[in-house]
Amino acid sequence: MRLALLTDLHANREAVSACLAHAEQQGADQYAFTGDFVGYGADPAWVVDTVMEYVARGAVAVQGNHDAAATREARPSMHSEAREVIEWTRGQLSAEQLQFLAELPLVRERDRMLFVHASANDPPKWEYVMGIEEAERSLGATDCRMVFSGHVHGPALYRRTDDGRMGAHLPTPAKRIPVHPQHQYLVIPGSVGQPRDGNSASCYAIYDDQARELSYFRVPYDHGAAARRVIAAGLPIVFAMRLIEGI
Repeated sequence: MRLALLTDLHANREAVSACLAHAEQQGADQYAFTGDFVGYGADPAWVVDTVMEYVARGAVAVQGNHDAAATREARPSMHSEAREVIEWTRGQLSAEQLQFLAELPLVRERDRMLFVHASANDPPKWEYVMGIEEAERSLGATDCRMVFSGHVHGPALYRRTDDGRMGAHLPTPAKRIPVHPQHQYLVIPGSVGQPRDGNSASCYAIYDDQARELSYFRVPYDHGAAARRVIAAGLPIVFAMRLIEGI
């Protein structure tokens, strides 16, 4: 199995299209989408439809905080510009699309792999995994050897060895990372639709369970077109600038 891992798509049609095409070229035969399909971007309906199509063919999908906000009251901690986009997004989605987002689980498990948008430690809190301490809490919440999440918009990899030691790794794009069966891993591919690590190229990863390897990828896409869509939709310009600047 070559499992493509995509998270934080954020209604960015151009980025999602580029990553899915790249994953197909890399021989991906299964897909997992770990939340935040809407928010920030100008094409929520297209992105939700795309995820729905993949799920219908067997892909894993879990709910992100922006997906939850689109189907119920946004959390007070969500900043005003993000709430503005969520309110606009509700008007762009059909009843079927909203129901799909509302019914997504917070957590899925499959073959000793766990899929969650934020930390596996109390998923409804939407905790950001920003370092070793948070990563250890997330890994400690499950017996699964592989945990796949997102939420932080930058690629990261954490490992807990069989004797409990934690380590962090900043992945190099396209470099194969060996996965040791006795260790536990927290894989954060980085955002497809709104990278925030100073690089505007889209992020995703592939896990090969036969070769026991992880590969992180950066995929250039037409972020200018995506930014223009944000502006044309009348959404806050800050979200267009983020696509250009990768912050």
